[in-house]
Amino acid sequence: MDSGNTAYVLGCAALVMLMTPGLALFYGGLVRAKSVLNMMMMSMVCLGVVGLVWVFGGFSLAFGNSHGGLIGGFEHAGLREVTAVVGGDTGIPLQAFAMFQLMFAVITAALLSGAIADRARFWPWTVFIGLWTVFVYVPVAHSIFAIDGYVGERGGWMANTLKALDFAGGTAVEINSGASALALAIVLGRRRGWPREPVRPHNLPSVLLGAGLLWFGWFGFNAGSALAAGAVASNAFVTTMTASAAAVIAWLALEHRLDGRPTSLGAASAAIAGLVGITPACGYVDTFGALVIGLAAGVCCQLAIRLKYRLGYDDSLDVVALHGVGGVVGMALIGLFSTSAVNEAGADGLLYGGGATQLGRQVVAVLVTAVFAFGMSFLLAWLVRVTMGFRVDPEVELAGIDEAEHAESAYDFSPLTMTGRASITSVEKEEAAR
Repeated sequence: MDSGNTAYVLGCAALVMLMTPGLALFYGGLVRAKSVLNMMMMSMVCLGVVGLVWVFGGFSLAFGNSHGGLIGGFEHAGLREVTAVVGGDTGIPLQAFAMFQLMFAVITAALLSGAIADRARFWPWTVFIGLWTVFVYVPVAHSIFAIDGYVGERGGWMANTLKALDFAGGTAVEINSGASALALAIVLGRRRGWPREPVRPHNLPSVLLGAGLLWFGWFGFNAGSALAAGAVASNAFVTTMTASAAAVIAWLALEHRLDGRPTSLGAASAAIAGLVGITPACGYVDTFGALVIGLAAGVCCQLAIRLKYRLGYDDSLDVVALHGVGGVVGMALIGLFSTSAVNEAGADGLLYGGGATQLGRQVVAVLVTAVFAFGMSFLLAWLVRVTMGFRVDPEVELAGIDEAEHAESAYDFSPLTMTGRASITSVEKEEAAR
């Protein structure tokens, strides 16, 4: 075992774990005050549900010996291999690798909640996430992340047969979540009054804080996917920063041109768009490629949000536009800008003398992932809806989900919870009046 690489991967796993609370703040600030706790709970519960699914079978199915390149086996169920080391020359314990990959699964599941904000019941959501992890995330992760000989004897078809490139999750995380979010939004239907009644974020400082935590954790997400503290990880760190910075500038410039003002919400969304776009490419492109990917993601994701209103699907927090479209941009541009000079495990893209072969592989990976994720997610969401009831009642949706689902409210401004002499005096006056 390599103690340095092990420490590096464990630290990166902790960074990725922080992305889920960051997402909870990001999503929580975007919804109305009366449903913020439900929104944040939908993210936080994924740590519990996906964590147990992953330890007791999910990791093994995702990374065990492949069956037809589609799914692994149960040889690693329970993660009891204390001394086992993954393949390659990184010297990482199997358990460390499993925990790093767990955090990917958790954040991907949590992303889906943004598509159905303000209208989903908590326990049906929890059941859906358990099913979705097993039947949607695990097969896609096996296909692209299970490299032959690294953990299992035979790997997934997308990585080993198709030879698509995806360094940190453009398929399994981004396109997967975007396509699944679209299916969820269709099954649950529009929020009442949307789009006639605008739904504005109730706490933009929370949105910015959440975006900052996501950006911070994303360095562990992308650079950690090198699984070793070396040159490839350093390049992934640089390209991640370059793309996200470029996306912020591109988004704000376009927003100012179209709407007359750059907004804080635009800046937060732009950062996420750039981070999504560079996720599959960060270990295969240089800084110029990262710059182009960031600019493209900032423009394309913003235009996709605007297109949502014309198409008429109510993806509440724009998971489809940011993660689905951003993932497609990143995966496709690998076929143009990837270079083996950055990573010998990669390939030369069209603009680096490699021809159109890799571009074709990337497009196939995008299409297969999107179709599979949408179809399976639609089926699972429909099953949960008809068996348990997925959507809250109309009166609950109007009054706010927090009280109905959790018997709590995020903000309580009653005299008993206020500070200062004035609040005490008001209470004393009420007692005196009685």
